[in-house]
Amino acid sequence: MLFITVVIPTYGREEPLVDTIADVLAQDYPKFETIVVDQKPNHTPEVAEYLQTVSDEGKIQLYTLKDWASLPGARNYAVRRAAGDIIVFIDDDVRLEPDYLQKHAENYLDRPDIAGVAGRVFDRMKLADSKGALRIEQMPPEAMDPGIAWYHLDLVHTVKPQPVLSARGCNMSYRREIFTQHGIWFDERFRGSAVREESDFCLRIRKTGQPIWYDPEASLIHIGEPTGGCHDVSTKSMGYQVTFYHNHFFLGLHNLTLGQCARFFTKLFDCHVLGHPPCNKSGSPIKILVRLGFYLLGFLDAVKTWVKSIWDDGQVYSRLDRAQSR
Repeated sequence: MLFITVVIPTYGREEPLVDTIADVLAQDYPKFETIVVDQKPNHTPEVAEYLQTVSDEGKIQLYTLKDWASLPGARNYAVRRAAGDIIVFIDDDVRLEPDYLQKHAENYLDRPDIAGVAGRVFDRMKLADSKGALRIEQMPPEAMDPGIAWYHLDLVHTVKPQPVLSARGCNMSYRREIFTQHGIWFDERFRGSAVREESDFCLRIRKTGQPIWYDPEASLIHIGEPTGGCHDVSTKSMGYQVTFYHNHFFLGLHNLTLGQCARFFTKLFDCHVLGHPPCNKSGSPIKILVRLGFYLLGFLDAVKTWVKSIWDDGQVYSRLDRAQSR
């Protein structure tokens, strides 16, 4: 039987984190460990007491980091301490059925060729947008095209198992050897909410020739709390907006061909700046100009990161962790 490590990075969460941990501890899978990486360990007395209690009882491994907040950095930190054959990553505001880990594990036993599993996400907001009526059997070919996949890859409404280009960060798992043998780690240059860090990770896995498999049965409910988690800056702030575009542009520059980048950046502009579907943003000229400013600033910032990547892999937090561990 495969041993599983469950990784929960957290930042500023309170009751949703407690509920998430409780659901993990209630799993009926017999062989697993739980690692919580707390990057903002200043909790209410009740939450702090709960975390300390389950840690003292050996039910979780609790690591508190006060010097930095990075979602990919926290994932890497946990992997270096994980003992599992399979490593499952979830957010700190999800709800799980008791057979959640069993569903992930079954895929690795049934499909020894796969590198990872992307689970279905019952995303409260996206399900509400479609009023729960949309059901997808087979995702379109565009969902496997790195240039435009991000606007066709639907891990919310798809009901049929199939290979996918990427997973969603709140519900994904990978074989341990992806990290230890292939040397593929989460890129810590993805900032803020770290949007697209899992896409970057999955595109690099693709180069190994091992597929990522989507299993709608390995599902969870993503609460989607507006604060906490990896929200180290307000989603309405200038810093968040620039970071959002930086991460998208860096994903393209880091992984895609020139032609793929052109299509990706054009779609990014059409959707997020002009506001066309599926983004459906305001068409106000003033708001379009503001979004264009963020788009251009994000592009320039990403180019700077990309050029710097020639001599610096950007794994700042991992280097800090290794230095402190000596």
